[in-house]
Amino acid sequence: MKTSAAIKAERVSKALGGIPVLDDVSLDVGPSEIHALVGLNGAGKTTLMRILLGMLKPDLGGAHLTGLPVSGAGAQVWSRVGQMLETPFAYPELTARENVYCSARLHGMDRDAAGSAAGRALTDLGLEQYATRRAGTLSLGNRQRVGLAAALVHGPDVLVLDEPTNSLDPRGVIVLRRLLQEACRDRGAAILVSSHHLDEVARMADRISVLHRGRIIGSLQPGTVDLERRFFDLVLQSDMHEQEQG
Repeated sequence: MKTSAAIKAERVSKALGGIPVLDDVSLDVGPSEIHALVGLNGAGKTTLMRILLGMLKPDLGGAHLTGLPVSGAGAQVWSRVGQMLETPFAYPELTARENVYCSARLHGMDRDAAGSAAGRALTDLGLEQYATRRAGTLSLGNRQRVGLAAALVHGPDVLVLDEPTNSLDPRGVIVLRRLLQEACRDRGAAILVSSHHLDEVARMADRISVLHRGRIIGSLQPGTVDLERRFFDLVLQSDMHEQEQG
C-alpha cells in the first residue's frame, strides 16, 4: 500500500499579474524521500513552493502538507515544517546563534530545547566560529548556512528548500547533502528541494521532476548518464511541441 504523501500539489494553476506561471501542476513527496524540482530560471519553482507553504493561494487546484489542506493547517502542522525560500532566514542585526534560536522558538520549542538545538544546528553547518557574529556581517555563503540551520534546527518532518546550495562552497554542498539524507533516514522527513543545477540535486534526490514554463514536462532518474543532456532534450521537446500547437 502506497504511503500518503507528506507534501502534495494537486492540479495547481497560478497566474501572477495576469501572466500564467503554473499550469495544472501535480507533484508529491512521500516520507523518507528527497524529491528534486529542477528547471530553468523562471520555470515557476519558487511560485509552486510558495503555494505549498501557504504564502500564495492557487487559482486552481490545491496543496496539502501531512495530509491536510495548506489553507487549514494550524500551528501543529507548521511546527513540523522547515523552509527556506529565495533568501535565507536571517535578521541582519542578530547573531547567527540568535537567528537560529529564534527559528527554533518560532517552531514551538521551549527555551532550553531551542538553545541546545541551535548549538547543534550551528555545529552541523560548520558555523561555530561565527555563532556570535551578526548575520549582516557574514559572507553570502555563511548567511546561506545560517538560513539552512534555521530551517533544520527543530528537526522538521517536512522540508521545502528553494535553491539551498546557492552560494555554498563544495564542502557546504556535501554537508547539506549529508544532513538531508540523514533527515530522511533517521526521522523519515519528506524533502522537496529545487535547483537549476542538476549535478547538485542528482547526488541527493530519490526522484527528479522537470518544471518548464509552468508545467511538469517529465522526470529524470538520478544516477543516469548524461543527465544534463536528457534534461535539455525534455525542454527542447516541450518547446517544439508548444510551437507546433501554437
